[in-house]
Amino acid sequence: MSITINIYYSGTNGNARKFAEEMISSGIVDEIRAEDGNLKYEYFLPLNNSETVLLIDSWKNQQALDLHHKSPMMSKIIRLREKYNLCMKVERYLTDESGIPYRDKEFIKE
Repeated sequence: MSITINIYYSGTNGNARKFAEEMISSGIVDEIRAEDGNLKYEYFLPLNNSETVLLIDSWKNQQALDLHHKSPMMSKIIRLREKYNLCMKVERYLTDESGIPYRDKEFIKE
């Protein structure tokens, strides 16, 4: 069962976007994506809030996430988060192993 975590980073004066840009430009994002068990690590910009960046972070299982939390990446992330004075809102989701129900598939264009 995979785990997806949505993290909404919010700040002022464009700091959330600057944080995400530095995460990418510094290579931290590439290092996280290379960690065993990482399935997705992508930033998105909500259209209704220019001071927030959404991170969608997915892991193979809780063990992979726990190892990530103990990795050197976390101190780098925390340091940047503090640099840009960001607040966080976190949502956690578990993958439905049964997949998308047939009755819902008619609404999905692939």
